Amino acid sequence: MTTFAAIGLPTHLVKALDRQGIVTPFGIQAATLPDSLAGRDVLGRAPTGSGKTVAFALPLVHRLATSGRSRRRRRPSGLVLVPTRELAVQVERTVAYLAKSAGLRTMTVYGGVGYAGQLKRLAAGTEIVIATPGRLEDLVSQGACDLSEVEVTVLDEADLMADMGFLPPVRRLLDLTPPGLRLLFSATLDGDVDRLVKDYLNDPVTHSVNSDELAPAEHHVFLVTKENRLKVLAELVAGAGRSLVFARTKHGAARLAKELTRSGVPASELHGDLSQAVRQHNLAGFAEGRVRVLVATDVAARGIHVDDIALVVHADPPAEAKSFLHRSGRTARAGASGIVVTLCQREQNKKVKALLAAAGVHNPRREVVEPGSPLIAEVRGEWAPPPVVEPERRDAGKTPRAGARKKAWGRDDRPDHGGARRRGASGSASSGGAAASAVGRKGYGKAPAKGRGPGRPTAKGTGKGRGR
Repeated sequence: MTTFAAIGLPTHLVKALDRQGIVTPFGIQAATLPDSLAGRDVLGRAPTGSGKTVAFALPLVHRLATSGRSRRRRRPSGLVLVPTRELAVQVERTVAYLAKSAGLRTMTVYGGVGYAGQLKRLAAGTEIVIATPGRLEDLVSQGACDLSEVEVTVLDEADLMADMGFLPPVRRLLDLTPPGLRLLFSATLDGDVDRLVKDYLNDPVTHSVNSDELAPAEHHVFLVTKENRLKVLAELVAGAGRSLVFARTKHGAARLAKELTRSGVPASELHGDLSQAVRQHNLAGFAEGRVRVLVATDVAARGIHVDDIALVVHADPPAEAKSFLHRSGRTARAGASGIVVTLCQREQNKKVKALLAAAGVHNPRREVVEPGSPLIAEVRGEWAPPPVVEPERRDAGKTPRAGARKKAWGRDDRPDHGGARRRGASGSASSGGAAASAVGRKGYGKAPAKGRGPGRPTAKGTGKGRGR
């Protein structure tokens, strides 16, 4: 059996992994590390949950730890570009414990929060920056960050960045970095990603891990009616394990979280109209077990790296197979098992069959399900009472100003693309009785604070315009 030491990792990194309970490399790690540690550009293609973060974090930290370069103000030597704020936070957690073993500093850069903290940390000097493209480009234009000394560049979830329209700023940022080690990891290689590889990676070595090499999830299709859909969902997610529910729109996610809470199943929401503080609070509550049900949109799917998600439910089936796979990939991660349930109404039946076939899910268990069906208990497991309710956040019960509700709801009722640009987070509070339910959204319909001029926001600016 291959070990990290046998691959050539230094002792301090092997020990850091061991302290996290990571002893044996997964497939994508064992495949890519010999080349990336040797300084070769690498293109890693692997499905969600295959261990990609550790696969690029190790060569990133190893290269910078052995370069002999001293820490410099505003000039990072390692750069990781990610598409969403949640993913930036999750990646930084993984990179940080490895970087600490080598005496390196890490930080995140993303929109939706003020500039002051990010400006301060860049000025103090940080070796590794994990960033969303929009906010990083803002800071570069202000002179707060200089990419001219970056030695290692990583593009994570490149296919999602292409889907979200982030490739133009990604290209502009890559143009500012000198030649060095470049690593690109993606679940798929679409046309835009393929062009990015050809333009910016130097003779890359390609490694792929197929989905059939991972522990397969158990797939079910529950045929429900419009009238009993919510009752079936509430019974399904009332088990002892963590359940992740996907809705198509931001408003739909907020509504489902509230309705589940009213049904006696406390649920939190995660989507682009929540302030960054509330998004982090809700995700942390889900990860720490304070609430066992999280209702999210597609964009949020790429930022959720929570262990032991037992059940993924497509309350609203997605439009394409790629989204189905990324959603479903939140369970059965890193060798664990998991269950995926797609709720399907009569008018959706034909599309759902085509969707699962395109995603490579063949012969899922399909049954007509009503509230109280034995199949619900079979899939869910034993019913469990909700966890102890936590106090609501202070901003959870704020009432939107007059006239804002109609405008905000009109904008919400569409697919989530990570939050509207150049406006504040909008939406209604979602307290729903139990405090563990989705906490409310701040700044309902409020415009972001103005800066001192184009491209120069103050430290108090909200920074919500760019870099989801």
